[in-house]
Amino acid sequence: MANTTAAPQASSIAATDGGVTAPFGFQSAAVHCGIKAAQGALDLAVLAADRAISAAALFTTNLVKAAPVRVSQRHLAATDGRVRAIVVNSGCANACTGEAGMRDAATMASETAAGLGCLPEQILVASTGVIGVALKMDLLTPGIRAAARSLARGKGDEAARAIMTTDPFPKERAVVVSTGVGQFRVGGMAKGSGMIEPMMATMLGFLTTDAAVAPALLHRALREVAHDTFNAITVDGEPSTNDTLFAMASGASGVTIDEAAYPALLDGMRAVSRELSLEIVRGGEGATKVIAVTITGAPSEADARRVARTIANSLLVKTAVHGADPNWGRILAAAGRSGAIFNPDRATVKLGGVLLFENGLPHDEAAPEAEKHLQGQQIAIEMDLGFTPGHTATIWTCDLSAEYVRINGEYRT
Repeated sequence: MANTTAAPQASSIAATDGGVTAPFGFQSAAVHCGIKAAQGALDLAVLAADRAISAAALFTTNLVKAAPVRVSQRHLAATDGRVRAIVVNSGCANACTGEAGMRDAATMASETAAGLGCLPEQILVASTGVIGVALKMDLLTPGIRAAARSLARGKGDEAARAIMTTDPFPKERAVVVSTGVGQFRVGGMAKGSGMIEPMMATMLGFLTTDAAVAPALLHRALREVAHDTFNAITVDGEPSTNDTLFAMASGASGVTIDEAAYPALLDGMRAVSRELSLEIVRGGEGATKVIAVTITGAPSEADARRVARTIANSLLVKTAVHGADPNWGRILAAAGRSGAIFNPDRATVKLGGVLLFENGLPHDEAAPEAEKHLQGQQIAIEMDLGFTPGHTATIWTCDLSAEYVRINGEYRT
């Protein structure tokens, strides 16, 4: 066991393999049930701990909440944040499915619990896919039983594939955090491509650590980390009915997180969450460019985030970036309708560091240089609101292409 009483030194972080099962004390399994039509496509995953452990979650702020969200909220409250596993299916959201949907989500929990030998309340549930479609429980139930029998370490990549819907690629990350009291690991996986403006987390995100963390402290860390990672991204400004971010802490490393070690936990969780959230933007439906919208000189952080999010969600800004059009007017106009108060005559707008607007006047002679920047895949939009000292925020998004329209125009058909 690591010494948990000494004050930890500054943490160092190194990438490692294994994704969500890189931390000790976790196993996963992924199977094809038939929820997805494609032959052999993985559509069910179980992420399990060796015993009941600390857990926390953030859920969608959408008033329309899917059955798995409501069941997971109920189970976390019933167990005071002590759970054994998460069961998740893709291909069907089990949202807006009435009491039958609630029973189906509860059955997913009870079947997983039976396979693991624990209480149903110790199982959290997640679903993603089409809204308003009933789960095919005749296919899902035997799949859950098969997954519970095949749990193992080293299958994190399969789990990351099983939770995908329109995602163009799986998203998983893991790091080793070294501190003065020992090493612990943080792993994660996420899915999300469209219907992304979490305002809490992401469509579905899963973080694990083998540090020992009390449920309340884990929840605090999850909120703090999500603020500038999963809650700082948007693809299309559409919070889902199913958005959930889970965290589980096994304690298998022997490192206990207290107030002194808390910054190291944040470092590890933030490192994984930042990469996963940027991968969601990079894999946005039809996306060809990742856009970082950074606001400086704002009167408050809330105003900085409000302006950045409004610009990031502007269809006119996103299409201009897609077409490599350095249209600074769209950026300034979006900021002006954000609700934040600032003096446009003191604001500046830059694209890739190229100054395009200053002191109420354009710098159109710089447009060709800005256009070159927009032809790349990593785009920087920078706007200063003119307050000194000011506050800063960054929101990440992607461009809007005709492919996004095609994907969502054909989503149910």
